[in-house]
Amino acid sequence: MKYEELINSMTPEVHVSLKRAIELGKWPTGQKLTVEQRDICMRAVIAYDQQCLPEDQRTGFIDRTKSDGVRHGSDPLEPAVLKILNTH
Repeated sequence: MKYEELINSMTPEVHVSLKRAIELGKWPTGQKLTVEQRDICMRAVIAYDQQCLPEDQRTGFIDRTKSDGVRHGSDPLEPAVLKILNTH
């Protein structure tokens, strides 16, 4: 099974289980996650989030809105506009 197929076949329950394993550092059986397993689980959770969840529910989402609904701060992933001025 390819990685993309695995992510597409992941259920919400498996997603939650992987997130819990990452948080606790161990599987539901109590066995500790290896560094490699933790890395693979994180990649799977992030890939699932990107494909299946709205932006505000994804892992790592930062809410940049004030209580009045106005957005504050800049998105570090947003491309910046570069203005070149001719000083001659």
